[in-house]
Amino acid sequence: MATNIPVALEMYSVRHQFTENPLATMKAVKEMGYDGVEFAGKPQFCPEFYAALLKETGLTCCGWHTPWELVQENTLAETIRLNKLVNNPSIIVPWLNAKTHQDWKDFARKFNDLAGKLALVGMRTGYHNHSHEFEELDGKTPWDTFMGNTDKKVIMQLDTGNALKGGCDLLETLNKYPGRCQTIHLKPYSKDPEKGFKPIIGDDDCPWKEIFEFCKAKGNTEWYIIEYECPEIPALEAVKLCLDATRKLLAE
Repeated sequence: MATNIPVALEMYSVRHQFTENPLATMKAVKEMGYDGVEFAGKPQFCPEFYAALLKETGLTCCGWHTPWELVQENTLAETIRLNKLVNNPSIIVPWLNAKTHQDWKDFARKFNDLAGKLALVGMRTGYHNHSHEFEELDGKTPWDTFMGNTDKKVIMQLDTGNALKGGCDLLETLNKYPGRCQTIHLKPYSKDPEKGFKPIIGDDDCPWKEIFEFCKAKGNTEWYIIEYECPEIPALEAVKLCLDATRKLLAE
């Protein structure tokens, strides 16, 4: 059973601040008490700069949300070089242009192939959901089609808020794919349509206690990754509130 799972921040949450002043933003994240970060999107700076930011702040890179086009045959080598320089083992794809169950099956096969290639260099891949993967399509969810056809070595990076918005039973889904949740996105969501993504972690409808119990006992979870995306609270303030609330829940 895993204990003391570290907590990282999905840097998409503070993307505007990071673009304007990357070092100051990373330092602020570290001072809040985060253990690591997950970068998102195409790199804005050279790989060496990202490595220097991590070294300067003492933060660990626990993942990188990487567009699908950056893990293709003509781009994979550079993506591997980038992630090696920042010591990131987990290349997570955050979006796929899939419309049908056959599309999802085709992508599953491609992920299995990608996972095999990355394993040769000590890395791995996974997929991060939005809400539509949990909306039934011809009587079945795209999520189950994809996850059911990928190897167990492909990470299931469940985004709690996105999944709940799509109608997902979070605990049922987690328990259906044990051992595949090496990283999980802790995103708050309220089923109250007036609130949606506005609440801070703990003030929403995600069953956090049970989620944490699963991660420690069955998820093979290495990192909790907080993501918050409601613009009504200043980003740096919001991610600090979410971290404090998460630490409190984990201590209970």
